[in-house]
Amino acid sequence: MAKNKQLRVTLVRSLSGRLAGHKACVSGLGLRRMHHSVVVNDTPENRGMINKVSYMLQVEEV
Repeated sequence: MAKNKQLRVTLVRSLSGRLAGHKACVSGLGLRRMHHSVVVNDTPENRGMINKVSYMLQVEEV
């Protein structure tokens, strides 16, 4: 069975003063605060959220 690809996403910039849609994407990824990291599956839905707020995130493959 093939292993699913996963991404480690870290919030590196503050949510203060951001658009509501961008804050929603960050919370949808499961990020709660600065320098918090989560591991998410590499799906088109997650990629879309990551691309929308890529200026606030650090992304690496796991």
